[in-house]
Amino acid sequence: MMKQRYPLHNYKRSAKILKELRGIKSVLEIEVLQKAIDITDTTFRHLLQFIKPGVMEYEIEAEIYHQFMKQRSAGPAYGSIIASGNNARVLHYVENNRECKDGELILMDFGAEYGNYCADLTRTIPVNGKFGRRQKTVYNACLHLHNYAASILKPGISIIEYTDKVGEEATQVFLKIGLLRKSEVKNEDVENRAYRKYLYHGISHHLGIDVHDLGTRTEPIKAGMVFTIEPGIYIEEEQMGVRIENNFWITKSGNKDLMKNIPILAEDIEALMKK
Repeated sequence: MMKQRYPLHNYKRSAKILKELRGIKSVLEIEVLQKAIDITDTTFRHLLQFIKPGVMEYEIEAEIYHQFMKQRSAGPAYGSIIASGNNARVLHYVENNRECKDGELILMDFGAEYGNYCADLTRTIPVNGKFGRRQKTVYNACLHLHNYAASILKPGISIIEYTDKVGEEATQVFLKIGLLRKSEVKNEDVENRAYRKYLYHGISHHLGIDVHDLGTRTEPIKAGMVFTIEPGIYIEEEQMGVRIENNFWITKSGNKDLMKNIPILAEDIEALMKK
């Protein structure tokens, strides 16, 4: 009807235009997102003092909500995942009703919302404050994948190409830590690669005014976009799951880690939990 009444106007679908505008964040948007991240940082550091064997997952979730509200956040950007022990292998675990036990790891995926922008952090820590030998091996393997992904996430690459490259690196890492055998890699199904047994989700997603923000997977990444980087290692035989996630702003030459101040090294986490 509008085209008939006003034929000289040019009509386009708004969804595609807004999707592209929404993908590229301005400096002002990053300032608001950084505030959400800083609130999440303070909350995580508080949790390192709060978590002890015997605490319930829902008590940790409540503590997160309390710390967010104290810092004038609107609340959690999404349902917090507080997954101790084998629960960490459940990607969107929401029950948060189990006791956290001595000797286990606990995977916590949470983020504050501030000014309509969403932070998205994941850290995996030892309930008793000390990583076991095998736990630290797996944790450091996951951190290696995280750092490798950060080194290649830059303008020009697509998420599909990037994910394939991280998969190649994951294959080598999993061989090194004894999760895969060379024969499994040699005979793998190209549609369901061997490493997928232990890393069965995407490595990155767009982030912004939604925690899984609008954005393309197939087109080249552009400067100004914001992504998570969140590799994980999930081992059914060892009843263990580890995931490490930070948020990155894509720049012309690479990226900027907006969560660089949040403790990530196993040794730093252990030191803060001792205090």
